[in-house]
Amino acid sequence: MTLQVIGAGFGRTGTTSLKAALEQLGFSKCHHMQEVAKSRKQTDFWQTLADGGSVDWEDVFDGFQASCDWPSCTYWEELSHRYPDAKIILSVRDEERWYNSCAETIYAASFFVPNWIVSLIPPFRRFNRMVIASVWDGVFGGRFEDRVHAIQIYRDHNAHVKATAPADRLLVFEAKDGWAPLCEFLGVPVPDNDYPHLNDAKNIKRLILVARTLGWLAIAGLAAGVAVLLL
Repeated sequence: MTLQVIGAGFGRTGTTSLKAALEQLGFSKCHHMQEVAKSRKQTDFWQTLADGGSVDWEDVFDGFQASCDWPSCTYWEELSHRYPDAKIILSVRDEERWYNSCAETIYAASFFVPNWIVSLIPPFRRFNRMVIASVWDGVFGGRFEDRVHAIQIYRDHNAHVKATAPADRLLVFEAKDGWAPLCEFLGVPVPDNDYPHLNDAKNIKRLILVARTLGWLAIAGLAAGVAVLLL
């Protein structure tokens, strides 16, 4: 299967909604970090790339007609050469809101979940290691917490896409633009329903809260056990 749409926008630029929109328009499935999280094979592919190795893109995107979000957006340029007929979508949003969204959700999920939970769940440990290597170290050089630096990386990435992607293959897109420009760009009919606006931030924050609570409960239980032994 050949990629027909390549997402070049960073994560937290409406990529979850874009994935749903593309799949509704017939570009199914759409590769996204959600798909990587569900697959040991996918996690291994992207870890290999983060470690400086190479992969067969046909294997990576087997069964996919589109891609968006991290980690694939990091390789948009290479993918655009590999799939020269594919359309390129640069999803964007206000840079301050983008940074805040990343910091409060996916960045927090990578670093604020207690290490003991990460270490006890091998699939999560592998996935988390890949995300850190691919995104937080690979894209931001381990400096995402430096707000000015991270936003500049975001600006530079978007500017590079706009400057180098062939104009006839590129759409700069915000979720608020809705179906019309996306469908015109892709040459497909506009659906009758509203453009999807899937806000997964609440779910991510809820998972982080649960993980933190479990961590504190475990620590409290361990402390209580030690206290009993010392009595």
